[in-house]
Amino acid sequence: MRFTSDRVGERLDVFLVRQMPALSRSYAQRLIAGGNVAVDGERRKANFKLSGAEMVVCTLPPAEETEICAEDIPLDILYEDADIIVINKRRGMVVHPAAGVHTGTLVNALLHHCSDLSGINGALRPGIVHRLDKDTSGVMVAAKNDMAHHYLARQIRDKEARREYRAIVYGNIVERAGVITGDIGRHPTDRKKMAIVRENGRPATTHFEVLERFGDYTFVACRLETGRTHQIRVHMTSIGHPLVGDTKYTAKKNPFAITGQALHSLTLTLTHPRTQEEMTFTAPLPADMEEILHTLRRS
Repeated sequence: MRFTSDRVGERLDVFLVRQMPALSRSYAQRLIAGGNVAVDGERRKANFKLSGAEMVVCTLPPAEETEICAEDIPLDILYEDADIIVINKRRGMVVHPAAGVHTGTLVNALLHHCSDLSGINGALRPGIVHRLDKDTSGVMVAAKNDMAHHYLARQIRDKEARREYRAIVYGNIVERAGVITGDIGRHPTDRKKMAIVRENGRPATTHFEVLERFGDYTFVACRLETGRTHQIRVHMTSIGHPLVGDTKYTAKKNPFAITGQALHSLTLTLTHPRTQEEMTFTAPLPADMEEILHTLRRS
């Protein structure tokens, strides 16, 4: 792939990720270290500062076979074609294997279901373009080839894809609607949590709208401009309204039969990478959140 640099002083690895947003920065650095990237015909280090007019050539090596095992796990598929697959992820399912979690994930299930896989970041696997927390349910998309992965990742990076969530939070939100901003980064003392931070955070914006009030609880719609880890959970907590069931960000008692935070990815709107058609996918509110709303409406 050939690109012309356009920002003075930008690091080479940062430039690559900006041009190919599906790449992780660590993989971009491995490509550079492995000699797969040339700047005006010469090898450079990842921290090389571009002058703004170089020709950057990146050669992606063949994807390696993944070590992740395919598993025959049922999936709630909302849509599928040769390029993308849209899933209604259940609450409690981890998206991708990580430390301590090697089976039962969405990726394990997709490897069994899909015959065409993307090879982004060096591994042959379904292209996870965006993620949902383990205990967040709802709609998410995965790419089945590199073209789709790059295209979808760019849409999310450029805020062209639209995501709307539903959440049940503690307390009565007085405002009809609002916008929450605040850079999100690792919590300064608890590395398993995220927080609004002054340094080393990434900009984040969440729009919310009150749908129903129940005195001690509020049902809200949330729309993301950005997709930071735990964004809605951190932002709603920051204004004094943590999510029901979210034991990571609140010590409030949860009187309802729900495991994990009451947060659901309701809709995802994107442009199809091949047909250029705008498509909206909806995952119905799960039974556990419907039951909470039913209980609150009766009382």
